[in-house]
Amino acid sequence: MARPVGEPGESGESENQGDQGEPGSGGGPAEAGGDDAVCGFLTRLTGLLLRTSGEGAELIAREVTAAGRALGADVSLLLVMDTATLSVALPDGRTRTVIVHAVPEVARLDRIAALKPLVADVCAGRAGAAEANARLDRIEAAPAPYPWWLKMAGIVLFSLGFAPLMQPTRYELAATALLATLTAALAVAADRRPRLALVLPLVASVTVSVVTLALLADDPARGGPVLLMLPALFFFVPGDYLSAAAAELGAGLLTTGAVRLVYAVFLLVQLCVGVLLGAYVTGTPTGALFDTAAEADLPRWLLFASWTVFTAGTVLAFAIPRRFLLPLLVLVYLTVGVQSAATKLIGETGGTFVAAAVLAAAATLLSRGPDRPPRLILVLPGFFTLTVGSLGMRGLTTLAGGHVVDGFTDLLELVLVVTALAVGLVLGAAAVPERRPPGAAP
Repeated sequence: MARPVGEPGESGESENQGDQGEPGSGGGPAEAGGDDAVCGFLTRLTGLLLRTSGEGAELIAREVTAAGRALGADVSLLLVMDTATLSVALPDGRTRTVIVHAVPEVARLDRIAALKPLVADVCAGRAGAAEANARLDRIEAAPAPYPWWLKMAGIVLFSLGFAPLMQPTRYELAATALLATLTAALAVAADRRPRLALVLPLVASVTVSVVTLALLADDPARGGPVLLMLPALFFFVPGDYLSAAAAELGAGLLTTGAVRLVYAVFLLVQLCVGVLLGAYVTGTPTGALFDTAAEADLPRWLLFASWTVFTAGTVLAFAIPRRFLLPLLVLVYLTVGVQSAATKLIGETGGTFVAAAVLAAAATLLSRGPDRPPRLILVLPGFFTLTVGSLGMRGLTTLAGGHVVDGFTDLLELVLVVTALAVGLVLGAAAVPERRPPGAAP
C-alpha cells in the first residue's frame, strides 16, 4: 500500500573515543575513506533499508551486521519501526553511535532489488567501503524505473485486478476503473507534493466516498457502497502493515511490531473517517454504508485472469523490476490456489494460515542467491491476495454505518486472519531457513 513519504533518512552521530564525530547523513555523499567510509556506508545502508521496510524490519539487523563484520566492524542495532540506533565498533578502536530515522514505505522496491547484490558483494569481500558507498550513491540517485503515467496505470490495474474479489460484476469493474483513476492521479500528485502525501489516505477516501455515494451507489442491486469503494482504495489499505506487524510480534520483535500495528490501525481509521466525511458531504445517511455483494455476472475465467492484471499492476505501482514479473505471478497463483483449496477443507482462517506458510517457504526458496528477487518483493503480492486490510476497512465502515453485527463479524474475522497469516509466515520462513551470506551471524 502507499505510505506517506517522509524526508530521506535522517541520522545523528557521535563517537565515544577521540574527537567528536561530525553529524552523519542518511543520504549524503560517501565519506572520505577508511573507518569513516565504513561507518558512513553502514549508516546509509541502515537508512535505506529502514525507509523501504514497510513489509517488516526483521532482516535489517542481519544484513547490516553481516555487512559490518565483512568490513571489519562490530555492529549492534536497536530497532523500532521508524528509528534505528546503530553502534559501530571500528577497527581503529573507536565506537560510533548513530541514530537513523526514516518513514517506512514500499514505493521504490527497485532499490531493495539493487541493495541485495550490493550487500552480497560486501559480505563476500568483493566490495570495500569506498566501492560500496559509490554503488549506494548510484542506487539512491537512480530514477524510478517507470514514468509517472505507468505508475498511474499500475495503480489502476492493481485495483481492477482486486475488484472481482469484492464483487464479480461488470458494474464493479466499471466503477473501479473510474474511482481508481482518481486515486491513482492523487497518488502520482503526492509524489511531487510531500504535504499531500501526509494526508493522502484521507484525501483519497473522501474523494472515492463522495463520487461513489453521489454517482455510483444509486441502486442496492449493484452491491453495497463499501464494496464499490474498496478496490479503488486498496492501494492505501494497510493490509501488508497489519500482516507485517503481526509477523514481527510472532518473531519476537515486540516493539517494532506493536508500533507498526498501531500505525496500521491509525491508517485504517483514517480511511474510515474519509468515507464518513464523504457521506456527510453528500448528505447520505451512514446506514447506507453496507457491504452486501451483488449477484455475480462475470465468467470464471475472468476471475482467474484478474490475478495476472493485479500482479502486473503491483509491478508498476511499486516500482518492482519487470524481470521479477514471472516469479511473482507464480507465487500469486500458488497462494490463491492453496488458500482456495485449504479453505474448502478447514475454513477461511485455516486456509489463510496454510497459504501464508506455503507463500513464505516458497519465497524463501526463490530468493536464494544474490541475483534472485529479494524475499520482501516475492512476499508482497501474497500479502495483498490474502486481503487482510480490506476486512478491517469493511468492518469499520460497516460498523460506523450502524450495521453492528456485520461490522463486528468483519473485525473478528480480521483478528483471526491476521493472526493466522502472521503465524503462517513465521512458520513457513522457519521451515526453509535462508542461506546466510558470508560473514553473517550464526
